[in-house]
Amino acid sequence: ILTDDQGFADVAANGGTDVLTPNMDRLAKEGMLFTNMRSNCTVCSPSRAAILTGRYPDRVGVPGVIRTRPQDSWGYLDPSVPTLADCLKRTGYHTAIIGKWHLGLEAPNLPNLRGFEHFHGFLGDMMDSYTTHLREGRNYMRLNAETVDPEGHATDIFTDWACDYLRQRAKTGSPFFLYLAYNAPHFPVEPPAEWLERVRARAPDMPELRAKNVAFVEHLDAGIGRVLAALDEVGLAGNTLVAFVSDNGGSLPHGQRNDPWRDGKQSHYDGGLRVPFFVRWPGVVSAGSRCAYAGLSFDLFPTFLEAAGAPLPRGIDAVSLLPALKGETMPGGRDLYFVRREGGPAYGGKSYEAFIRGDWKLLQNNPYSPLELYNLKDDPRETRNLAATEKKVFAELSAALRAQIQRGGATPWQKGSAQ
Repeated sequence: ILTDDQGFADVAANGGTDVLTPNMDRLAKEGMLFTNMRSNCTVCSPSRAAILTGRYPDRVGVPGVIRTRPQDSWGYLDPSVPTLADCLKRTGYHTAIIGKWHLGLEAPNLPNLRGFEHFHGFLGDMMDSYTTHLREGRNYMRLNAETVDPEGHATDIFTDWACDYLRQRAKTGSPFFLYLAYNAPHFPVEPPAEWLERVRARAPDMPELRAKNVAFVEHLDAGIGRVLAALDEVGLAGNTLVAFVSDNGGSLPHGQRNDPWRDGKQSHYDGGLRVPFFVRWPGVVSAGSRCAYAGLSFDLFPTFLEAAGAPLPRGIDAVSLLPALKGETMPGGRDLYFVRREGGPAYGGKSYEAFIRGDWKLLQNNPYSPLELYNLKDDPRETRNLAATEKKVFAELSAALRAQIQRGGATPWQKGSAQ
């Protein structure tokens, strides 16, 4: 289950004090809560590309957001790279995506051509409204290749489709992989009126912007509750691994919260990267367990494949979380790399990066700013830039970051004539 722009603190299990998320909390209580996980990127498409390929996003051609307007699109998913759906389908799993795709609008980068046997959702980046489901006046809702025009709030629609899919799969008795990608709580923040009224009734002094986001998240949580109830209803809950994560940190201008971390969506400070991350797997994961492993959202790729007994493709960058899920020690000594490319005057089509090694983090938040250096152990909220004083560490991490950037440069991020 992937949510969109959900803040680290916009779930009660992560310390959110003004939001009620009993169903997300249920996954944490019945499974493992990861306290130190980050998304692969501060924005949508790269995070999704990483989760579905197990590789850093620039190594599959998606360093930036793939948009419906080509002149403002900064990625092209490499057609040669196998997806999680490809790998699981070869192992005998039925594969489905319900919800937001955001990795291409045409062949060969449509869900049904990238390993998914069933697609019921939205091809584009964001909706102009959760009730019209259009993007810049165009309809990107699909049932496989067919354009569809459902009625209702998008969160409810995706929930309905997910529950229908689970009931259908239960009848077959065969294994399945469902990638349920909600577009909530990404702006525009549009909770159903009755959900907003509930928040206003219990917290009349809550600022309007915050109240709308809280209601939006609580409506989303109810949808997730319906999906979990469907698993219970058809008898699949005890034999299903359920992972929950947001694609990046919450957007501060839209009332989302990432406490206690600094900043939010689009930023390489941890508020843009830290995400809620829960895994429930009855019989394997101890209920109520916690793990402090510092990983990335794309670690779900090898985790799912190993859990399914599927071979891992060559060239992946992700690390399986299976040892942690079984209560064993995870391997250490891992570098973490982040990249985002963006257009507009603030970014100019250029990329900016971040890099973590041990307790040290090197970052910039636009291509024109100098690199900053933080010690996350001593300064987890990233308030003291040590770039000028810790010159040896700065040089070491800078060199390591350059090597990562060079590797990413081998993969084109625009569709060329040869493709």
